[in-house]
Amino acid sequence: MSKMDEMVAVANAMVVPGKGILAADESTGTIGKRFASIDTENAEDNRRDWRDMLFRTRPAMDDHISGVILFDETIRQKASDGTSMVDLIKATGAIPGIKVDKGITPLAGRPGETITQGLDGLRERLAEYYALGARFAKWRAVIEISHPDVAVGRTPTEGGIKANMHALGRYAALCQEAGIVPIVEPEVLMGGAHSVERCHEVTERCLNSLFTELYEQGVALEATILKPNMVVAGKECADQPSREDIAARTIKVLKDTVPAAVPGIAFLSGGQANEEATRNLDMMNKIGGFPWKLTYSYGRALQQSALFAWQGKAANYDAAQAAFAHRARMNGLASKGEWSPEVDAEVDA
Repeated sequence: MSKMDEMVAVANAMVVPGKGILAADESTGTIGKRFASIDTENAEDNRRDWRDMLFRTRPAMDDHISGVILFDETIRQKASDGTSMVDLIKATGAIPGIKVDKGITPLAGRPGETITQGLDGLRERLAEYYALGARFAKWRAVIEISHPDVAVGRTPTEGGIKANMHALGRYAALCQEAGIVPIVEPEVLMGGAHSVERCHEVTERCLNSLFTELYEQGVALEATILKPNMVVAGKECADQPSREDIAARTIKVLKDTVPAAVPGIAFLSGGQANEEATRNLDMMNKIGGFPWKLTYSYGRALQQSALFAWQGKAANYDAAQAAFAHRARMNGLASKGEWSPEVDAEVDA
C-alpha cells in the first residue's frame, strides 16, 4: 500500500459512523486551568493519570473514539504500569494523533488578529512524531469576530484570514509529505456578541480561503479532515438561534465551500455546553443530504463531566469512566443522527 493509500485509509477510519475524535491535546497551561476547577495540582503524575483513565475506558474507546489528539508530553509518556500511552490507544483500535502547532501570537500589522506559530522545524518534528506512532496531526487557526459596534478596525480582515489559511495549507502539505493525515482547524471563535448571520459570513469566507490554499499547496483532500466551528451566534448575542437554524446554516456553509473529496468533517465544540454540542451535531445528521461524514472532535464536551466526577481522586475512577463513556456514547449516536434528550437522560448500565 502506498503512503497516500495509507493516509486515505486513516482519514476514512477517523470518521467512521458512530465514532469521533477525542481531543486530549490540552497544553500544560490549559489542563492546569481545568485541574484548578477541581482543585487538583497540575503535576505530571496527575496529567498522566487523568489521560490514562480516559484511554482505559474501553466502552468509550472501543466503540465511539476513532482517534485521539495528543500533546507532546503525552505521546512520549508511559502509564503508571509502564505501558506507553500510544500503545494504550492502539489497543482500543483508535488512532494516535498529535497537536503540532505552537499556539497563537499577534499578527503584525493586523490589530486584534492572531497567527498560529509552529511551521519552523515542522518537517523534522513530523518525522519524529510518525516514528512515535502518530498517524494524524492537528493545527488550529484562530479567527475572532469583532464586536458588532466596532466601526473601524473590524475583524477578521481578508489579510488576517489569508495569513492563517496559508499557514494551514503549508502545515497540511508537510503532514502529507510525512505520511500523516492533517486535521485542518480554522476556528471562528464563539465568544463575543456577533449574530449567527455574521458567523455564517465569516465562516464561509474562512473555508473558501482555506480550500484555495489547500489546492495551491498541493494537498490531497482525500487524506484531509476538516475541523470547523459550527455556525452559531456569539455567546453574548441576545438573539440566539435554534438548533434547527444552527444545523441548517452550518450545512449550507459546508455545501457552499467544502469539496466532496474531503472524507469527513469533525466539529470542534468551541465552548458549547456538553448536550448543546451533541444535539447540534445530531440535528445536522438528522437533516442529512451531504457527501461527507459529520462527526465530532471534542475536548471539553467529552471530558468535562468526567473531570468533575474524578475530582483528582483515585476513589472516583469508576465514576469518571462512566461519565466519559456516557458522553462518548451520546456523541456516537449524534454522529448517526440517533441521539435524543431522553436517551441522554438515561443512566448507562
